[in-house]
Amino acid sequence: MVLGGTVAPAAAETGDDPAVDTSDDRAVAAAAVAPTPPPAPATITNPVSSPFADTFADPAVLRGKDGWWYAYATSDPLVSGGEFGLMHMARTRDFADWEYLGTVFDETTRPAWAAEGSYFWAPDARYVDGEYRLYYTVTDSAAKPGNDPGIGLATAPTPAGPWTDIGEPVLESRALPDSGDPPAYQGLIDPSLFVDDDGSLYLYVGGFNGGPHVTRLDETGRHAVGELTQVAVADRYEGSYVVRRGDFYYLMLSAAGCCSAVASGYSVFVGRSASPLGPFLDHEGAPLLASAAGGTQVLAANGNRWVGVGHHSVITDSTGQDWIVYHGIDRDNGWLDEPGGINRRPMLVDRLDWIDGWPVVNAGAGPSDGPVPGPVLGSAMGVVSDSPASGRALVPLTGSFRTRPDTTTDAGDVAVLAPGRLLPGVVTARELLRGENRFATDVRLEPGAETCVRVDGLRDHVRVCLDDRDRTLSVAATHRRTTAKDEASLPERLDLGSWHTLVVTLDGDGVRAELQESGLADPVAVASAALPAGGDVQGLLSLLGRRGAVELDNLTVAPLAQAPERVPDPRVGDVVWNEPFDGDLEEVLSHGWTLLQDHPGLTASEGRLHWPLTSGDLAGADGGSALLRPAPEGDWVIETDLVLDLGSDTVRNFQQAGLVVYAGPQQFVRLSTVALGTARVVEFFTQRDADGLVVQGGHLDGPPAAEITLRIVRTHDADGVQLYRSAFSTDGGDTWRWGMTWTLPARTDVQIGLTAGGGATPAAVAEFEDFRVRAV
Repeated sequence: MVLGGTVAPAAAETGDDPAVDTSDDRAVAAAAVAPTPPPAPATITNPVSSPFADTFADPAVLRGKDGWWYAYATSDPLVSGGEFGLMHMARTRDFADWEYLGTVFDETTRPAWAAEGSYFWAPDARYVDGEYRLYYTVTDSAAKPGNDPGIGLATAPTPAGPWTDIGEPVLESRALPDSGDPPAYQGLIDPSLFVDDDGSLYLYVGGFNGGPHVTRLDETGRHAVGELTQVAVADRYEGSYVVRRGDFYYLMLSAAGCCSAVASGYSVFVGRSASPLGPFLDHEGAPLLASAAGGTQVLAANGNRWVGVGHHSVITDSTGQDWIVYHGIDRDNGWLDEPGGINRRPMLVDRLDWIDGWPVVNAGAGPSDGPVPGPVLGSAMGVVSDSPASGRALVPLTGSFRTRPDTTTDAGDVAVLAPGRLLPGVVTARELLRGENRFATDVRLEPGAETCVRVDGLRDHVRVCLDDRDRTLSVAATHRRTTAKDEASLPERLDLGSWHTLVVTLDGDGVRAELQESGLADPVAVASAALPAGGDVQGLLSLLGRRGAVELDNLTVAPLAQAPERVPDPRVGDVVWNEPFDGDLEEVLSHGWTLLQDHPGLTASEGRLHWPLTSGDLAGADGGSALLRPAPEGDWVIETDLVLDLGSDTVRNFQQAGLVVYAGPQQFVRLSTVALGTARVVEFFTQRDADGLVVQGGHLDGPPAAEITLRIVRTHDADGVQLYRSAFSTDGGDTWRWGMTWTLPARTDVQIGLTAGGGATPAAVAEFEDFRVRAV
C-alpha cells in the first residue's frame, strides 16, 4: 500500500489484506484528529486493601474477561478480631476502589483431602484453557500425619467462583530424605504457574525448607510430571513468581521471614535465565542456587512506614507498565490483634520499572506511602475498552462490526467483527496512531478464522495475524520495500475458540506480538520483527477478520510507557575517623571503645582485630559481646573490612560477624555475614521492643564472600526518625549492593561498633581490618 491510493479489495479467502489508505475520506479525517489520551488513572494510596480488609496477605491478581481485576489472598482473618477465612477474594476496576467478594471456599466446599485443621495459603490465579484456576497451598493433608504441605487446584467458570477443588493434590507432599519417623516434609508452598511459548506448563513451588523448585505439569495442569528441579537456595528464598520478558525468564522470590511483624525484613529479589528451569543468575552473574546465593534486589523497605514487603504478583496496564502487587507491614501496627499474634499484612500496589533489563520498584525508590497515580487501565483513541464496537472510535469499512452479549463465559458484551460475503471484515480507527504504542485485546475466533492488526504509514507497515486454520501467530514489518517476517506455531493444546489475549508492542526495536492466556507476562506464542527506524510508526490502525467471526473484548491502545531514570544510590563522603587496629587490644580500647561482655581470645595486632567466634549472640537469651563507641551526631556512615570464611553448603548456625548500631539489648541493628542453614547470607538484622514484646528479624542479601566490606548509612527523615541502610561490597568497594532500611525512633542514643559470635563450631576467627566513619 502507498498512501494516496485507495482501499484495495481482497478476496474473503486469499489474496492481500485490504490496505486502509489516507486517501479514504475517513482516513484523511483520522489524520487530522488530535490523539485522545487514555483516561487518567485513579489515584491509589497504600495499603489499597484498607477499604475492606486489615490484612490481605500473599496477594495474587488476575484480570477477568469481564474487565474487572480480581485479587486473592491467604487464609488469615480478614479483619482484626475476625475468624480465619478459606482464602479471600476482592475485585476492582481501578485499584483504588475495591469490593470484597467473600472466601474461595466455605466449610461445605473446602478440599476433602485437606486435614481438618489445614490452612490454605498463597493462592495463584490464572486463566488457562478457557477456565479460571487457583493453585494454592494446603498446609496439612488428611492422608499423612503432621505438617505436610502440598499444592491444590480449584477451577471456576468466573474469577468470582464458584470454586471447585479437583479432589486431589496437583503436587503431593514429600518427605525430606533421612528425616526420620515420623518424617519432616519439604516446604512445598507458594505455588506459581508459568506457561511457556510452547504451551508447556510449569509450577514453581517451595520455600526455606528444601528450597524453591519447579516442576512440569501435564497438559491439563492437574498433575505434576517428572522431577522437581531446584532453582534457588534453601533457607533464604520462597514465594516464586516468573515472568517472561524478551528472551529471558525472570524468577522473582521473597527472602527472609514474612511474619516477624515490625521486625520483618521480607524483600523481593530476582535472577534471570534463558530457560524456565534455570540456572537463574542475578545482575552480577551470581547464581541463586549457590550456598552463597545471589539475587538482585527488586523491593525492600525504604524507611517509610512499610517493612516486610514481599510475596507478590505482577500485572501489566494498558501502556505496558508493570505493577507489583504485594503485602507489607506497618512498622507501627504489626499485628491484627495482640502483639505476637497474627501479622497484619495488607495489600500494596506499586510501579514495577524495567531499567537496563532488570525489574525494580519505583525506579529503586521502594514502596510508596502516599497518593500516587495508579495503573492506566483504559484505552487511548477514544476506544471503549469493554465494548469496542460501541462509540465512534472504530469505524467499520467492510463486513460487520457489532456488539453482542457473550452467553458462554463471563465476558459480558463483546465486539464481533465478521466478514462479508466477499470481503473480510475491516474496521479502522478514526485517529492516527503515533509513536511507540501497545495494543491489546482479548480475542476469540470461530474455527478456521483469522484476525489481523495492521498499522499502515507512509514508509512503514506492520501486520500481526492470528490464524486458527494455519495455527500460527505471524508478524510482518515493512520499511519501504524491505520486509522482515516472523512466525510462531501455536501449541497443540490451544483452542482459539476460548479467550486469549493478543498483545502487539511497537517500540524502538520494531514490533513484537504475544499471545497470552492469563495476560500475566506468560506468552504461549511470540513473534517479532525489526524495523530499521524502530517501531515508532505513524499510521492508520485497522483490524481485520476473515474466514469466520472474530470476537474482541477489553481492547486497549495506549502510548507505550517509558522507563524512568533509576534512583541514584546514596552518596558517601570521605573518611572522617578510622580505627586501624595497629596496637594491641588495650591500646585499641584506649581509643574510646568499650567491650560489651568479656570475650576470650579477642586480640588486636598488625592492623587487625582477631575475634574467635563463640556461641554468644546479641540476639540470644544471654546476649553476646560487642566492641562499641559513641556514635557521632547527625548523619554518618560506618564501614569495616571483614575476613571470615564460613565455608559453604554445611549447617553451622548461626556463625557471623559484622557491624552493629546498638541502643540496648532490646534495640539494635546489625549487618553481618551469617551462616544460615546451608545458605550464606549478608543479614541486616534487628531486635527491638514492640508493644512490650521483643521481636527480631532480618533482611537477607548476598552473595557474601570470605573478604567483604560492610557499610551502614545513617540519615534522618523530616520527623527526625533515624534511618539505617545496609550495603556491602565483595570487590574492595568498587561496586556495592544496597539493601533495606531499618528505623529507630528520633533522638535514640546509639553506639556503633563491631560484633561476632552465633556459634563456636566449627572453630572460626573473624578478622576486622579497619573500622571507618565517613561523612554522608
